[in-house]
Amino acid sequence: MSTSFNEPDPRIPQRPKEKAGDFPTGPGVYLMKDALERVIYVGKAVNLRSRASSYFTRLALEERRTCDLVQQIADIDCIECASEVDALLLEARLIKDIQPRFNSDLKDDKTFPYLQITVREEFPRVEITRKPRTRGVKLYGPFTSAKKLRGAVNVLQQIFRFRNCALDIDSSEERWRWFRPCLLASISQCTAPCNLRISRDDYRRDIRRLILFLDGKRDRLFRSLQREMEAAAKDLKFEKAARIRDQLKALDGINLMGNLEDHAQPEVFQVDPRKGLRGLQKIFTLPELPRRIEGMDIAHLQGGETVASLVQFIDGLPFKHGYKRYKIRTVDGVDDFASMREVVSRRFRRLQQEGEAFPDILLIDGGKGQLNAAVAALESIGLSPGRPFVLSLAKREEEVFVPGQSEPHVLSRHSFALRLLQYVRDEAHRFAQAYHHLLRRKSTFGEDKPG
Repeated sequence: MSTSFNEPDPRIPQRPKEKAGDFPTGPGVYLMKDALERVIYVGKAVNLRSRASSYFTRLALEERRTCDLVQQIADIDCIECASEVDALLLEARLIKDIQPRFNSDLKDDKTFPYLQITVREEFPRVEITRKPRTRGVKLYGPFTSAKKLRGAVNVLQQIFRFRNCALDIDSSEERWRWFRPCLLASISQCTAPCNLRISRDDYRRDIRRLILFLDGKRDRLFRSLQREMEAAAKDLKFEKAARIRDQLKALDGINLMGNLEDHAQPEVFQVDPRKGLRGLQKIFTLPELPRRIEGMDIAHLQGGETVASLVQFIDGLPFKHGYKRYKIRTVDGVDDFASMREVVSRRFRRLQQEGEAFPDILLIDGGKGQLNAAVAALESIGLSPGRPFVLSLAKREEEVFVPGQSEPHVLSRHSFALRLLQYVRDEAHRFAQAYHHLLRRKSTFGEDKPG
């Protein structure tokens, strides 16, 4: 028996279909869930409403690749993103975290590529890598397409003529004057510092120009290439004009880039947990080596809903069974301080009532205001800031604030202690922003009753 086009197909879930029809029309990620509220599929979209709604059509129900998925969709949510690139990177992160049943790609440990400039070397080199260093380099990425990144770097090398070899060049060693450069020097894509054909200062000036371009100062170069292309076309030099057109198109690959702050991949930037914990004990003169750290963050989701996240690290590593998500109940509007007071109070009152151990460290995402809100919440239920030890990490300058101290602690950017705190903070932030990204069942999340 065929279904009339005017009648809803009973096999197509109607409630998620209606929700998808109310999604925003910008880029983002959508999460499909089954009757047990388990995320079973994560996808990205340029237009969330259009893409998500496409699953609730007769065509999708009859398509071999989607029919099994569609019949199991009981709910659907979305996360808006600022750009298509953000959506792609968030999709990859969520798939790796959740391992949804119907996602076959991106579940492995394959990482996105980065562009790395070895700025500490006498003659810095530019290279594409999936295992970036954390010291002595200027990093860009992650990039969403290795192929397009290679194309963009090829064009940039024609313009800035940097090296991408692994040679350890020392201009004080006479032997480099007799070194034979590679083919790139012959085709004018490298200034051949390996043969000392360019001075250290001149080479580094070219690298600074490249960094300015990568940091966003791109308009001048694009305008120059555009004028050159138009002039070539006017002079009937169509091959040259086409080559420049292709260069401009290839340079678009540089725009397919996330940023290290929002899209760092934990599997790429490893943190030594033991060294981090020992560093925290030493810096803050803790009586014992901390073993359990809990991190909290506040986020505002679509529709104005405010939520809080709690992540738990044991011995410096994420313990995802201890992750919780809270809906803020007592705060009207956007008030991060009041929201933080509520969630800290709920969390520690619950631990008190159930006789559970407190974490050794409570890390708050934010500055002095968020820290003071957390301390006030602890004091309101009879706890002092030393039980647990509370601190906050402000994102912009990576300053660490401690109760009772007016000045922040500024830790070395390369210290294991700071990197561990950043790991906890970033995980709390990501967990708060990624709406239901670890949702298995409602009981997974901290629906603690306010006490």
